[in-house]
Amino acid sequence: MCAQVVAVVAGAPLLTGLMRQVRARMEGRAGAGVRQPWRDLRKLLRKEPITPTGTGPAFRVAPALLVATTAVVAALMPLASTATLATGRSDLILVVALLALGTVALALAGLDTGTAFGGMGASREMTVAALVEPAILLAVFALSLPAGSTDLAAIVSAGLRDADRLASPSGLLATAALALAVLAETGRLPVDNPTTHLELTMVHEAMVLEYAGPDLALVELGAQMRLAVLLGLLATLAAPWGIATTAAPLAVALAIALLAVKVAALGAALAAAEVCWAKLRLFRVPELLAGSLLLALLAVTASYFLTGA
Repeated sequence: MCAQVVAVVAGAPLLTGLMRQVRARMEGRAGAGVRQPWRDLRKLLRKEPITPTGTGPAFRVAPALLVATTAVVAALMPLASTATLATGRSDLILVVALLALGTVALALAGLDTGTAFGGMGASREMTVAALVEPAILLAVFALSLPAGSTDLAAIVSAGLRDADRLASPSGLLATAALALAVLAETGRLPVDNPTTHLELTMVHEAMVLEYAGPDLALVELGAQMRLAVLLGLLATLAAPWGIATTAAPLAVALAIALLAVKVAALGAALAAAEVCWAKLRLFRVPELLAGSLLLALLAVTASYFLTGA
């Protein structure tokens, strides 16, 4: 469990750097290097913390709460092994609730600043979250029906025992719905552009405009960890092969290495796809997320009939 958290914290900035590098190469640029996000975090940690006048506890607590909730999610998920101290406690509803807690904390921080862009970003973020969280719940719930449990470790173990179910209609629909939900939850194209500097199109970035120094470093690290954790969840549920079924150090180390390869491949594929994607207009985003929710509902229906049969 501790190894998973360390791997997520250490590898999340590298994943972001890899994605930026892949995108730079495809656009004909040299790129800043895979380790540039770590250098950026180190530079921000050395700066003086600045708090806008008039902000309250919500603004000050949000960065640490975002990182803490994501770290707990990383500890609960069976990313490397299904036999950890969190086995039996990694309930699907708890994991999604922790992710939502980090989102709500950041939205409250955006509102706490009292700026127009902070309130706009918070409003957009909660609109997206209201559609994304149910889609994630239903997509993973569709995969949980064959396992007979909402515990993520049990779901992954069932996938390891019966891999054919992952290629069934319900498994494919759930994977597609979860992939779309991950794009929205992590603020990637076509839902949001993480590299935008145009205020009117910002969602995530609009909420964190007032952060600086160490607080901004925590916000950036939290966003990078969420991307790594959700891509890890997608890789674990869609392709659980290679996950350790024991807590043996060697087996866990090999599973973490394989997880890093799968997440890096997903991140590189996403970065390559983003080069060809354009950001959707704001009023079209709910349509995309409604499609994700519909796919998740179809996956639950198909899984119910297959399980009943």
